Amino acid sequence: MIIYDDIYTWEGYGGKLRLTSGRCRLRIIDLNKGDAKSPAHLRPIVVIISDLPRENFDDMSIRSCAGHIATGVSRDFNIDPNRMLFVGYTPETVYGVRGENRIPEKFDAVDFQWRENKALFPKWRTLKPPIHDIIKELLS
Repeated sequence: MIIYDDIYTWEGYGGKLRLTSGRCRLRIIDLNKGDAKSPAHLRPIVVIISDLPRENFDDMSIRSCAGHIATGVSRDFNIDPNRMLFVGYTPETVYGVRGENRIPEKFDAVDFQWRENKALFPKWRTLKPPIHDIIKELLS
């Protein structure tokens, strides 16, 4: 069940300079809410982030700021990082004169080392079934 779906902003660091600050689309799914027949999950909270169209030249991408975003989401929504699956989502892109070229949508799990409540050293990996299929179905 989707428990949050909105724009999320993060401050980054640098004080007034707001270095590495930005915004993204954030969806939070609680896999334990909904179908009572579904199995229990080790990481029932799925956090899905995706880039928004850039408003400014210096807008940061989710890929470059995943640690800042994960740290803020964990803090702001009181989510235990050990119970959270963090996912970067890139929607399908179609381009070309007649739309003949296509880059398929992509779901990437992001693993972090957590130190002092901060997400560090992100490692991106392609999300595999069955969790890929569950998330895709929930988002459709």
